[in-house]
Amino acid sequence: MTVETADADVDADVAADAAANADAETNAALGLVLRHLSSTGYQFVTPTPLTHQRVLAHRSAHTGTKMGSTLRDVFGWNMPFTLASCAVMRPELLAAMQRADLLEQTGDVLQSRVRVSSLDGDLFVHSAFPTTQDDAVFFGPDTYRFARFIQQGVGAGYLPTGLSIRILDVGCGSGAGGIVAARALAKMKHLGPLELTMNDINPRALQYTAVNAAFASIAVQTALGDALRSVSGNFDLIVSNPPYLEDAAQRAYRHGGAGLGRALSVRIAQEALSRLAPGGRLLLYTGVAIVDGVDAFLADLQPLLNNKAFDASYSEIDPDVFGEELEQPAYAHVDRIAAVGLTVTRKLGGL
Repeated sequence: MTVETADADVDADVAADAAANADAETNAALGLVLRHLSSTGYQFVTPTPLTHQRVLAHRSAHTGTKMGSTLRDVFGWNMPFTLASCAVMRPELLAAMQRADLLEQTGDVLQSRVRVSSLDGDLFVHSAFPTTQDDAVFFGPDTYRFARFIQQGVGAGYLPTGLSIRILDVGCGSGAGGIVAARALAKMKHLGPLELTMNDINPRALQYTAVNAAFASIAVQTALGDALRSVSGNFDLIVSNPPYLEDAAQRAYRHGGAGLGRALSVRIAQEALSRLAPGGRLLLYTGVAIVDGVDAFLADLQPLLNNKAFDASYSEIDPDVFGEELEQPAYAHVDRIAAVGLTVTRKLGGL
């Protein structure tokens, strides 16, 4: 029995070392991708999945080819390519991606397993199109709206009081929210040092976040686990863009739980308010299914927002997002899905 246990421990250690080496290889390749794309001036604004699909269909119909020829084709539109069709692909970049298993290959046709999007001068690696995998890391129009919401929320009379400023991005995905928040706070020169924690239940999200943060030269701590239950202490700024759809497959990056996808957003708001430092602020961006003109998410939050320890504001950022989801049976009685923003600040001395 002793020998078998020892052998099992050795096997586990070997497997762990192999996984760590594979992750290091992947991270190095992804970092090389971002640095190379940045050196070329690469920019790509990622649209909704439906728009992405339509653009690919139109390009195929109008040009007669499905092979990518530019870096935007490969890493933005996520088109398959060959060495002949995409002469701008550097051999060392291709080799690094092959070593890290970041390319799918069928014969001489290659396709990247990741995409890269641009946001305010930063580049973010995220999952390939279509994002159908259980551990997919999504980046799209919601990310851009979330970023603007954070920038406005930090700029609107926010003045954290801690000697060091603790930031938490709950359900960070690609890490865009936390990185945008850190950049916005860094512009407030009189603040102390920033401590940025990125949380997600998806290990792949934290891997991509670490790569994106390193490219942005922003130090981060990662916390794998279920939202605020994975971290300790209070925070000066909490940002979150939780999944908010009713997803039949219950994929982590899409499914927001009961109540047509609002349950997770309600829970994050409840937990976050109890973890705000005095003067701290919550910036929560999410989507809400509006039924017969009623916003049930706002109704769920009302008891919290009536607490005199907080100043709160709430608004619709976009009245109609992801309209294609209304074709799903769960949304048969829904008017629309609205993107909303919740801003809550704990008053100084508030309990």
